[in-house]
Amino acid sequence: MKYMSDDIRQIIGYVFSVFVITLFSMILHELMHGFVALKLGDNTAKYSGRLSLNPLKHIDPVMTILVPVLLALAGGPIFGGAKPVPVNKYKLKYGEWGFALVAIAGPLTNFVLAFLFFLVGYWMGLIGPYGYIQGNFWSTLMALGVQINLGFMLFNIIPIPPLDGSRVLYAIAPEGVIRDFMDSIERYGIIVIYFCLFFFGTVFSIYMAGATDGILRLFTTLVGA
Repeated sequence: MKYMSDDIRQIIGYVFSVFVITLFSMILHELMHGFVALKLGDNTAKYSGRLSLNPLKHIDPVMTILVPVLLALAGGPIFGGAKPVPVNKYKLKYGEWGFALVAIAGPLTNFVLAFLFFLVGYWMGLIGPYGYIQGNFWSTLMALGVQINLGFMLFNIIPIPPLDGSRVLYAIAPEGVIRDFMDSIERYGIIVIYFCLFFFGTVFSIYMAGATDGILRLFTTLVGA
Protein backbone atom coordinates (compact mmCIF):
# COMPACT_ATOMS: atom_id res chain seq x y z
CA MET A 1 0.00 0.00 0.00
CA LYS A 2 1.50 3.28 -1.10
CA TYR A 3 0.05 5.48 1.60
CA MET A 4 -0.59 4.67 5.23
CA SER A 5 -4.10 5.24 6.51
CA ASP A 6 -4.75 8.01 9.03
CA ASP A 7 -5.44 5.41 11.71
CA ILE A 8 -2.04 3.76 11.23
CA ARG A 9 -0.31 7.14 11.28
CA GLN A 10 -2.06 8.00 14.53
CA ILE A 11 -1.06 4.70 16.12
CA ILE A 12 2.57 5.09 15.03
CA GLY A 13 2.62 8.69 16.28
CA TYR A 14 1.08 7.63 19.58
CA VAL A 15 3.56 4.79 20.14
CA PHE A 16 6.45 7.08 19.20
CA SER A 17 5.22 9.70 21.67
CA VAL A 18 4.94 7.10 24.44
CA PHE A 19 8.46 5.91 23.66
CA VAL A 20 9.99 9.41 23.69
CA ILE A 21 8.22 10.56 26.86
CA THR A 22 9.09 7.29 28.59
CA LEU A 23 12.79 7.59 27.80
CA PHE A 24 12.93 11.26 28.79
CA SER A 25 11.10 10.65 32.06
CA MET A 26 13.03 7.56 33.08
CA ILE A 27 16.42 9.11 32.29
CA LEU A 28 15.66 12.01 34.63
CA HIS A 29 14.25 9.57 37.21
CA GLU A 30 17.46 7.55 37.26
CA LEU A 31 19.74 10.60 37.09
CA MET A 32 18.11 11.99 40.23
CA HIS A 33 18.67 8.70 42.06
CA GLY A 34 22.36 8.86 41.18
CA PHE A 35 22.68 12.59 41.81
CA VAL A 36 21.17 12.41 45.30
CA ALA A 37 23.33 9.38 46.11
CA LEU A 38 26.40 11.34 45.02
CA LYS A 39 25.41 14.29 47.19
CA LEU A 40 25.00 11.92 50.14
CA GLY A 41 28.49 10.47 49.69
CA ASP A 42 28.06 7.47 47.37
CA ASN A 43 29.81 7.72 43.99
CA THR A 44 28.84 4.21 42.83
CA ALA A 45 26.34 5.45 40.25
CA LYS A 46 28.83 8.01 38.94
CA TYR A 47 31.60 5.46 38.41
CA SER A 48 29.14 2.97 36.94
CA GLY A 49 28.30 5.45 34.20
CA ARG A 50 24.72 5.99 35.35
CA LEU A 51 24.96 9.78 35.70
CA SER A 52 24.43 9.96 31.97
CA LEU A 53 21.83 11.22 29.50
CA ASN A 54 22.51 8.17 27.32
CA PRO A 55 19.24 6.18 27.42
CA LEU A 56 21.09 2.91 26.76
CA LYS A 57 22.56 3.21 30.25
CA HIS A 58 19.12 3.11 31.84
CA ILE A 59 16.81 1.08 29.60
CA ASP A 60 15.26 -2.17 30.77
CA PRO A 61 13.76 -3.67 27.57
CA VAL A 62 10.68 -4.99 29.35
CA MET A 63 9.83 -2.38 31.99
CA THR A 64 11.03 0.73 30.11
CA ILE A 65 9.73 -0.10 26.64
CA LEU A 66 7.49 -3.16 26.32
CA VAL A 67 5.25 -2.67 29.37
CA PRO A 68 4.51 1.07 28.86
CA VAL A 69 3.85 0.67 25.12
CA LEU A 70 1.55 -2.33 25.60
CA LEU A 71 -0.34 -0.57 28.38
CA ALA A 72 -0.69 2.53 26.21
CA LEU A 73 -2.08 0.48 23.30
CA ALA A 74 -4.44 -1.33 25.68
CA GLY A 75 -5.74 2.01 26.94
CA GLY A 76 -4.80 1.33 30.54
CA PRO A 77 -2.77 3.35 33.05
CA ILE A 78 0.83 3.62 31.81
CA PHE A 79 3.63 2.65 34.18
CA GLY A 80 7.02 0.99 34.14
CA GLY A 81 10.59 1.32 35.33
CA ALA A 82 14.25 1.29 34.35
CA LYS A 83 17.40 -0.54 35.39
CA PRO A 84 17.96 0.28 39.07
CA VAL A 85 20.83 2.67 39.72
CA PRO A 86 23.57 0.94 41.75
CA VAL A 87 23.77 2.41 45.24
CA ASN A 88 26.07 1.41 48.10
CA LYS A 89 23.98 2.26 51.13
CA TYR A 90 26.98 1.84 53.41
CA LYS A 91 28.58 4.91 51.80
CA LEU A 92 25.50 7.08 52.23
CA LYS A 93 25.06 9.64 54.97
CA TYR A 94 22.17 9.03 57.37
CA GLY A 95 22.09 5.25 56.85
CA GLU A 96 18.69 3.86 55.86
CA TRP A 97 17.23 7.37 55.79
CA GLY A 98 19.85 8.36 53.24
CA PHE A 99 18.89 5.33 51.17
CA ALA A 100 15.24 6.38 51.43
CA LEU A 101 16.12 9.90 50.21
CA VAL A 102 17.92 8.42 47.20
CA ALA A 103 14.90 6.22 46.46
CA ILE A 104 12.24 8.91 46.76
CA ALA A 105 14.19 11.28 44.48
CA GLY A 106 13.10 9.28 41.42
CA PRO A 107 9.33 9.27 42.00
CA LEU A 108 9.47 12.88 43.19
CA THR A 109 11.14 13.82 39.89
CA ASN A 110 8.31 12.15 37.98
CA PHE A 111 5.73 14.00 40.08
CA VAL A 112 7.37 17.35 39.30
CA LEU A 113 7.62 16.47 35.60
CA ALA A 114 3.93 15.50 35.53
CA PHE A 115 2.95 18.83 37.05
CA LEU A 116 5.18 20.76 34.63
CA PHE A 117 3.65 18.96 31.63
CA PHE A 118 0.19 19.71 33.04
CA LEU A 119 1.04 23.35 33.74
CA VAL A 120 2.53 24.04 30.32
CA GLY A 121 -0.16 22.07 28.52
CA TYR A 122 -2.96 23.86 30.36
CA TRP A 123 -1.50 27.35 29.92
CA MET A 124 -0.97 26.72 26.19
CA GLY A 125 -4.51 25.43 25.79
CA LEU A 126 -3.34 21.96 24.79
CA ILE A 127 -5.00 20.09 27.66
CA GLY A 128 -8.05 20.98 29.66
CA PRO A 129 -8.89 20.60 33.36
CA TYR A 130 -8.15 17.12 34.76
CA GLY A 131 -5.79 16.48 31.85
CA TYR A 132 -8.49 16.19 29.18
CA ILE A 133 -6.97 15.98 25.69
CA GLN A 134 -8.00 18.63 23.18
CA GLY A 135 -7.43 16.37 20.18
CA ASN A 136 -4.14 17.02 18.35
CA PHE A 137 -0.58 15.70 18.40
CA TRP A 138 0.83 18.29 20.82
CA SER A 139 -2.16 17.95 23.08
CA THR A 140 -1.64 14.18 23.18
CA LEU A 141 2.09 14.63 23.84
CA MET A 142 1.46 16.90 26.83
CA ALA A 143 -1.22 14.61 28.22
CA LEU A 144 1.12 11.63 27.86
CA GLY A 145 3.80 13.58 29.72
CA VAL A 146 1.37 13.89 32.61
CA GLN A 147 0.03 10.34 32.49
CA ILE A 148 3.34 8.55 32.03
CA ASN A 149 5.12 10.44 34.77
CA LEU A 150 2.27 9.91 37.21
CA GLY A 151 2.22 6.24 36.24
CA PHE A 152 5.94 5.86 36.87
CA MET A 153 5.69 7.68 40.18
CA LEU A 154 2.74 5.65 41.43
CA PHE A 155 4.22 2.36 40.30
CA ASN A 156 7.64 3.01 41.80
CA ILE A 157 6.32 4.01 45.24
CA ILE A 158 4.76 0.57 45.68
CA PRO A 159 6.67 -0.97 48.63
CA ILE A 160 7.92 -4.11 46.87
CA PRO A 161 11.72 -4.52 46.57
CA PRO A 162 13.46 -3.24 44.51
CA LEU A 163 10.87 -0.52 43.80
CA ASP A 164 11.59 2.85 45.41
CA GLY A 165 8.72 2.64 47.87
CA SER A 166 10.33 -0.37 49.53
CA ARG A 167 13.36 1.74 50.52
CA VAL A 168 11.14 4.25 52.27
CA LEU A 169 9.15 1.53 54.04
CA TYR A 170 12.40 -0.13 55.11
CA ALA A 171 13.63 3.13 56.63
CA ILE A 172 10.50 3.75 58.68
CA ALA A 173 9.86 0.12 59.64
CA PRO A 174 11.19 -1.02 63.02
CA GLU A 175 13.68 -3.85 63.23
CA GLY A 176 11.84 -7.13 62.97
CA VAL A 177 9.36 -8.94 60.77
CA ILE A 178 8.85 -6.32 58.05
CA ARG A 179 12.54 -5.68 57.44
CA ASP A 180 13.35 -9.39 57.61
CA PHE A 181 10.63 -10.17 55.08
CA MET A 182 11.83 -7.44 52.69
CA ASP A 183 15.41 -8.67 52.99
CA SER A 184 14.28 -12.20 52.17
CA ILE A 185 12.47 -11.24 48.94
CA GLU A 186 15.00 -8.63 47.75
CA ARG A 187 16.78 -11.00 45.37
CA TYR A 188 13.46 -12.17 43.94
CA GLY A 189 11.91 -8.71 43.76
CA ILE A 190 11.54 -8.46 39.98
CA ILE A 191 9.92 -11.90 39.85
CA VAL A 192 7.52 -10.87 42.62
CA ILE A 193 6.63 -7.70 40.69
CA TYR A 194 5.93 -9.63 37.47
CA PHE A 195 3.87 -12.15 39.46
CA CYS A 196 1.79 -9.36 41.02
CA LEU A 197 1.27 -7.62 37.69
CA PHE A 198 0.13 -10.88 36.08
CA PHE A 199 -2.19 -12.11 38.81
CA PHE A 200 -3.33 -8.83 40.35
CA GLY A 201 -3.39 -6.63 37.27
CA THR A 202 -6.94 -5.45 37.99
CA VAL A 203 -5.97 -4.29 41.47
CA PHE A 204 -2.98 -2.40 40.05
CA SER A 205 -5.20 -0.75 37.45
CA ILE A 206 -7.73 0.37 40.06
CA TYR A 207 -4.97 1.77 42.26
CA MET A 208 -3.27 3.56 39.35
CA ALA A 209 -6.48 4.99 37.91
CA GLY A 210 -7.81 6.17 41.28
CA ALA A 211 -4.55 7.76 42.39
CA THR A 212 -4.02 9.39 38.99
CA ASP A 213 -7.51 10.89 39.08
CA GLY A 214 -6.90 12.30 42.56
CA ILE A 215 -3.59 13.91 41.54
CA LEU A 216 -5.11 15.38 38.38
CA ARG A 217 -7.80 16.98 40.53
CA LEU A 218 -5.03 18.44 42.69
CA PHE A 219 -3.19 19.80 39.63
CA THR A 220 -6.42 21.30 38.32
CA THR A 221 -7.00 23.06 41.65
CA LEU A 222 -3.41 24.35 41.71
CA VAL A 223 -3.73 25.99 38.27
CA GLY A 224 -7.01 27.59 39.34
CA ALA A 225 -9.22 25.79 36.84
